[in-house]
Amino acid sequence: MIYTVTLNPSIDYIVHIDQLAIGDVNRMKDDLKLPGGKGINVSRILKRINNDSTALGFLGGFTGSFIENWMTKEAIKTNFTTVADDTRINIKLKADQETEINGQGPAVSLAERTELKKVLNNLNADDIVVLSGSKPASVPTGFYQELIEIVKAQGASFVIDTTGADLMDALEQAPLLVKPNNHELADLYQTSFDSVEAIYPYGQRLLDEGAQHALVSMAGDGALLFTKDGIYRSNVLTRSVKNSVGAGDSMIAGFVGNYTKTQDPVEAFKWGVACGSATTFSDDLATADFIQELLPEVEITKVK
Repeated sequence: MIYTVTLNPSIDYIVHIDQLAIGDVNRMKDDLKLPGGKGINVSRILKRINNDSTALGFLGGFTGSFIENWMTKEAIKTNFTTVADDTRINIKLKADQETEINGQGPAVSLAERTELKKVLNNLNADDIVVLSGSKPASVPTGFYQELIEIVKAQGASFVIDTTGADLMDALEQAPLLVKPNNHELADLYQTSFDSVEAIYPYGQRLLDEGAQHALVSMAGDGALLFTKDGIYRSNVLTRSVKNSVGAGDSMIAGFVGNYTKTQDPVEAFKWGVACGSATTFSDDLATADFIQELLPEVEITKVK
């Protein structure tokens, strides 16, 4: 089983207006409410590519019920830990420029954190846990490490998609996959990149420090996969870009979903690129049909 963990889910409230007038009344053209959170996005894409998963994390209040009901509607298994506070709402304001106002997230008590840990204590050795995204401010530093220790103690594998110290600390625990983008990778190692080739030593460094596989997304320059057998680069698919939210999560879902079936990281990379690109070209997360449409267009080249 694949488990996804979202510590700070949200309702993403997407609002379209022609132009934002600060200090004045603005009229919406249309709006949309969607379940948000990186692990939740991974579970939703996994379902589209015929992989079962169970979504874990913290949900609370009427906003948490909205997310739970949406996942049920999409036939995605859940085992969320109920918290007393409401799940947050993130506002995505789309006008001439895109503006985001993100909530802080609920206060999560020690007892609630312990309940989530109990769920992970029931893992099997062939399970994969995808840990994604930010923590609520109330969740202490090092909580991801606590979860990783439980996963490893059960003999299961984990994927981590976060940044900074949480990512660096996870590397020594041999994650199956990490997925920083090029900017996050530069920040991690306090450097900058002036070419795609300049990324190679730092992607390799992720492997040297413990990761089994590393994906580095580069927006308009495609993506890189680092494995023990070499470095691979994808081409860039061309469509109209509509959405930046969830593209990285979709890439992880495509990779993990295929890897569980094939154990082939290069084929899994191809699926990751197709899923990530399909979401980039969609208003919401990609549909199954669109992923299948793009899959033949993905080309993977070994560059080193």
